[in-house]
Amino acid sequence: MSLPFEPQSGPVSLEALRHSVSHIMADAVLRLFPEGKVAIGPPIEHGFYYDFELPRPLTEEDLPQIEAKMTELLKQAGEFQYSRLSRAEATKRLQDAGQPYKVELLADIPEGEDITFYDHGTWSDLCEGPHVESAGQIPKDGFRLLSVAGAYWRGDANNAMLQRIYGTAWWSKKDLKKYLVYLEEVQARDHRKLGREHDLFSLHPKFGAGLVFWHPKLGHVRRELEAWWWQLHDQAGYWPVYTPHVAGEPVFEQSGHLQNYSEMIWAPMDVDGHPHRVKPMNCPGHVTIFNSRRHSYRDLPLRFAELGTVYRYEPSGTLHGMLRVRGFTQDDAHIFSTPGQLEDEIVGVLDMVHTILTTFGYQYTAYLATRPEKSLGSDEVWEHAMNALKAAAARRQLPLQDDPGGGVFYGPKIDFKMRDALGREWQGPTVQVDFNLPDRFDIKFNDADNELKRPVMVHRALFGSLERFVGGLIEHFAGWWPLWLHPNPVVVLPIGSDQESAAGDYRNQIAAAGFRAEIRTDGPLRKRIRDAELEKIPYMVVLGGREVEQGVLNLRVHGVKEQRSLTMADFLAYLRDRRDQKSLDY
Repeated sequence: MSLPFEPQSGPVSLEALRHSVSHIMADAVLRLFPEGKVAIGPPIEHGFYYDFELPRPLTEEDLPQIEAKMTELLKQAGEFQYSRLSRAEATKRLQDAGQPYKVELLADIPEGEDITFYDHGTWSDLCEGPHVESAGQIPKDGFRLLSVAGAYWRGDANNAMLQRIYGTAWWSKKDLKKYLVYLEEVQARDHRKLGREHDLFSLHPKFGAGLVFWHPKLGHVRRELEAWWWQLHDQAGYWPVYTPHVAGEPVFEQSGHLQNYSEMIWAPMDVDGHPHRVKPMNCPGHVTIFNSRRHSYRDLPLRFAELGTVYRYEPSGTLHGMLRVRGFTQDDAHIFSTPGQLEDEIVGVLDMVHTILTTFGYQYTAYLATRPEKSLGSDEVWEHAMNALKAAAARRQLPLQDDPGGGVFYGPKIDFKMRDALGREWQGPTVQVDFNLPDRFDIKFNDADNELKRPVMVHRALFGSLERFVGGLIEHFAGWWPLWLHPNPVVVLPIGSDQESAAGDYRNQIAAAGFRAEIRTDGPLRKRIRDAELEKIPYMVVLGGREVEQGVLNLRVHGVKEQRSLTMADFLAYLRDRRDQKSLDY
């Protein structure tokens, strides 16, 4: 993830610095809690963490005390010393130190691999590095502990719940301050925070964990997105299809999902004595529609599209607002084509990806994910699919980054990662070639030579899921929706009661033009303006006696210092232009 600043370099990498600071932090925590147990403490993007089993829960108030102890230890820690031990020596050292989690990690190191420790002062840790040479290289004012969270040992809910301390480290105090400002902006844009403040969505664990309730304002956003999505698909020759939310278990056995992804599929329900499952994906339903009658090569390509709600079991610890859920709506589409049509179909998908991502101001990078070790299909069909993906990208002048072995077992794919307004990368659209389902479901078409042949099947999603995409949009736009999506873009503010009648007329004209608007009359004008700004309403129409008399309005626009005086006709033309262009500016 890129940052809005270029960090200062040091004698070793930032990764090595952060890894070293995590060791200093672990040392400090065990000085404060000698009975504590340590687990893992790796560097991560922009920081580090370490997991502990401690005698009491930590709070944010504990972090300054731990930081103070870290600063004290930096004066004593000296060099980071590397040593190689035998398995027996390492086991004894960790057992004598009373560190069972480290003993378990030691057992995971394959026979024949080096077992290494890094020591500083009196602290010793099973670790392969890298680290700074000496604690004296660590800037005393370049690190900060950020938060405390719970984390299951090895990410398994059946294991012990540990306490995870997150921190960050930089080579200078200046970079640390810049990063903390960046973090404040990230937190201000958090879609869960904005969702509460602006009444956008909610989650209700009693109703079901990981299931999103879209409130009216966000419901409006979703409806506009879906309408545009269907418009794009109508123009590209896709047919709308709708498939059931539930299917008999044999369907998912035939597709291979039950065998390969059983942990994510919800438990079966009994229907007339037969097990059924809520669907984890829409593919088998689209294949079933294709197979409902015999197709000729003249019918191909066939493009099926569905905004289909699916359900997948995500562990409770991974659920995160709208970004990681258990029930979500995929903008799913499947293309059935001849091998000769494949390249053209992929070009069409790449065009749609570009349209959607650039409409929202996302920059993006495309990755070509190649054949993994475990895969289906012959070398010939993989080569054909890879060549089609590469050729389509070349026609679109789309550079492809390599993702060796990152394809799925049923075929190669192009994945897109998009960068938001803060430079963060999000998982985006995907286009995948599938050799598996055509075989499993015996999909065939009559070719020009009157022989039955397998079509090529392409999976693709542009939003991915509406929940995750819209959650990302909330953060990308910081809650300031572009006009064409905005649930309530205009507020009419009469200065006094004498202008309320005219305000009603203005509001009706705005609504008749297709834009939601409301009138606010309670309280002083200054407060109403401030409230509208806090609610992220971009257009404020202020009406006083002069405006009513002259038949104009005083317009305040978010992000624009100068107020404008214009007629209602000009204002509506301005709104229509912004809406029709899907402008990101007000």
